Amino acid sequence: MARLKDKVAVITGAASGFGEGMAKRFAEEGAKVVVADLNAKGAERVAGEIGKAAIAVQTDVSQRSEFDELIEVTMSGFGRIDVMVNNAGYTHRNGDMLAVDEEVFDLITAVNMKAIYHAARSVVPIMEAQGGGSIITTASTAGLRPRPGLTWYNASKGWAITATKSMAVELAPKNIRVNCLCPVAGETGMLAQFMGEDTPQMRAKFRASIPLGRLSTPLDIANAALWLASDEAAFITGVALEVDGGRCI
Repeated sequence: MARLKDKVAVITGAASGFGEGMAKRFAEEGAKVVVADLNAKGAERVAGEIGKAAIAVQTDVSQRSEFDELIEVTMSGFGRIDVMVNNAGYTHRNGDMLAVDEEVFDLITAVNMKAIYHAARSVVPIMEAQGGGSIITTASTAGLRPRPGLTWYNASKGWAITATKSMAVELAPKNIRVNCLCPVAGETGMLAQFMGEDTPQMRAKFRASIPLGRLSTPLDIANAALWLASDEAAFITGVALEVDGGRCI
């Protein structure tokens, strides 16, 4: 199958974890992919493993100027943008909410929240001119059923979910669909931060809260994102899709 044939997707935070999974899965389904990440070497590795259908761009999504440059490179290289995936994320370590300093709090809001604003300002005019598009944000089950110890991260993901729904309503007349994914904790570079410590006991505790009995994987999230990005989901907008093994039930 080639469910994303002739589509161009920009994916932030794509040098590892969920973003890497999406980039590779999208490419398998025919998309041209822009692998954007602050980690330039990681982005280049992922793009290199995909091949000619991908380009790597070092991007700090918290900075509007760098986001604009990302979009310029994409348009120069591929000529259009059909899918924008706001996947880059940041968190504080699991613990007392009062122990999170202001610098970390500001970075959480810049990456998890303000970057969505930057993306919309950059890509909505392009998608409108093309006749439509799809915006997908990686939110979290943390925005739906918060765990103790991750208060400021949880709040940022709740904001992302609300922004998704409001954007979906406002952009529907432009044929731009806006959805978000709500993964449960998964095998990514931020897992240790979410748990507070990466030990067999802590992993067992997290798995025990998931009815299907395991953490999420990049492929789980990539397959969900693939469907939302594809024409199969043409009537789906404003959805916060739980990809969580039943965690939010």
